[in-house]
Amino acid sequence: MFRFPDLPDLRGWRRALCSVAAVLLLPLGAGVQAAHAADADTADVSAAAAGAGYWHTSGRQILDAAGQPVRIAGINWFGFETGNYVVHGLWSRDYKSMIDQMKTLGYNTIRLPYSDDIFKSSTVPNSIDFSSGKNADLQGLNSLQIMDKLVAYAGQDGLKVILDRHRPDAGGQSALWYTSAVPESTWIANLKALATRYSGQDAVIGIDLHNEPHDPACWGCGDTTKDWRLAAQRAGNAVLSVNPQLLVFVEGVQTFNGVSGWWGGNLMGVAQYPVQLDVANRVVYSAHDYATSVAQQSWFSDPSFPANMPGIWDKYWGYIFKQNIAPVWVGEFGTTLQATVDQRWLAALVDYLRPTATYGSDSFHWTFWSWNPNSGDTGGILKDDWQTVDTVKDGYLASIKAPGFPGSGTGGGGGGGGGSTATCAATYTVSSDWGGGFNAEVKVTNSGTVALKSWKVTWTWSGSQAVTSMWNASYTQSGATVTAVNASHNGSVAVGSSASFGFGGAPGGGGVPVVSCTAT
Repeated sequence: MFRFPDLPDLRGWRRALCSVAAVLLLPLGAGVQAAHAADADTADVSAAAAGAGYWHTSGRQILDAAGQPVRIAGINWFGFETGNYVVHGLWSRDYKSMIDQMKTLGYNTIRLPYSDDIFKSSTVPNSIDFSSGKNADLQGLNSLQIMDKLVAYAGQDGLKVILDRHRPDAGGQSALWYTSAVPESTWIANLKALATRYSGQDAVIGIDLHNEPHDPACWGCGDTTKDWRLAAQRAGNAVLSVNPQLLVFVEGVQTFNGVSGWWGGNLMGVAQYPVQLDVANRVVYSAHDYATSVAQQSWFSDPSFPANMPGIWDKYWGYIFKQNIAPVWVGEFGTTLQATVDQRWLAALVDYLRPTATYGSDSFHWTFWSWNPNSGDTGGILKDDWQTVDTVKDGYLASIKAPGFPGSGTGGGGGGGGGSTATCAATYTVSSDWGGGFNAEVKVTNSGTVALKSWKVTWTWSGSQAVTSMWNASYTQSGATVTAVNASHNGSVAVGSSASFGFGGAPGGGGVPVVSCTAT
């Protein structure tokens, strides 16, 4: 993330330090904290038919294999690019439970940053907790094999994955796509290796070729050692030569024609010098944008702020979407939200990205930075316990969340019927169970002929299970019986539509109880 002109790259070191600090501060097997009323505003996360198969572009939209428009509305989960060589947080939780939680919060895509170090035979992932059955199927695996597990489970859950070449090595980011230790040939060979590895696995929709190119990288200057646009064409064609189905995500630079912005956030050159690949309808342009918790920019002190921001975004990258040139994906944006200016920035950006309820998938795509709480200048959607949701931060994103995609899974239970009164049906799915605990999702569907105003789901476990945390609903538990009531934002459900909530419980092994649903 982060790019500001004329400042040293502190973020790479910050993240490396954060990873060490997190391992020191968060003991393995850190306990789950209960959250009885996770009341974040969130979008309807019901499964949707759109999203199946490989995707392609058409003008400013991304379409699925059947030609239906889709919207990327996701989250960054970093760690593979650090000295842990694996996504962070596995020192605290099972990876499946985190992917399940992403899904139930309404995120439909995961951006996975990595460095080229994960391709080295000497690289060993570390800081993974295997106690109480957590992450059991990751034992003995290398980084790429763990990535395979994450991709497979995300696909099962109906989440898509974008692989992000974030750094040449775990030591830090690089201005150019190559360094003396990691030449262009290695960069391209590893991109091709990933494209080949996931060929036929449409959970991986594409590759972000290189994170945040910045000065001296240029766009359209013609110098093959510095022209990021030409390098992206070489790398993109290499990827498509082995997996022509993938999308190719191309970030901007820092400076174009003397105008500077965030690292990777300047796509002004696309108008004159578009990326041209051998396979049509594969390019998605990517911008990064941040607030003052990362660095200052001149536009934050403009007297008209935040009314000036749409014009700023139009200039740097928004015009590509508005002129129907290509889809635009804001691959990173985030803030601690501590400053008022940051709160106003995020509200303005969310509005600019276009609410899903108004525009559907004819919108900007996005992945928020970050899922991880240990991003020093932004924080994350999760709080420091790696379990509790920052409902304020997550709530800002509610209007731009979008439907999930088809996936595989199991479930059971239900109830309700038709008629002129409000009726609903509920489906309970155990999404992960590691013995000592489990995560589950409950989907509430309006099975009647009138809109729901509110709903309540009840079930009784046959064992000693207890809810430890719940999101997108509030609950009470009496003995083995649990009653979950909609949160303020998801009680209204249109006919045929659905809302979901998720929860963690312990111990595992409880199976799937019969659930009942009542509605008004």
